[in-house]
Amino acid sequence: MAGGPGNDFLKEREAQNEAVLRNADQVIKRVYSVDALAYRPGALPEATKELLGLVSSLVLRCDDCISWHIHRCFDLGLPTEQVVEALGVGMVVAGTITVPHVRRAVALWERLSEGDGE
Repeated sequence: MAGGPGNDFLKEREAQNEAVLRNADQVIKRVYSVDALAYRPGALPEATKELLGLVSSLVLRCDDCISWHIHRCFDLGLPTEQVVEALGVGMVVAGTITVPHVRRAVALWERLSEGDGE
């Protein structure tokens, strides 16, 4: 996946976010804030929101976003079956164009499950 799937991905993402926020105007700051607010627990549990983010990211075919949501789902302790089922929903919505993204997402999930985030 873009930027590396494991710890390198997370470190690079954090560094990039820091650079963006150092230079951010009010619009960028507000988008970042709304993004953080959207994933807080509310009427929907945090895990459900992460699965929704994963499906949306798959449909949009954004590997960085898929990687982020795979990491979040893993950190939240979601079972493999829920993550795979969510990926299946995304595939039905977006079609076979998402197969390569699902391959990378499942491979990352397996690496995380085996304790190797790289």
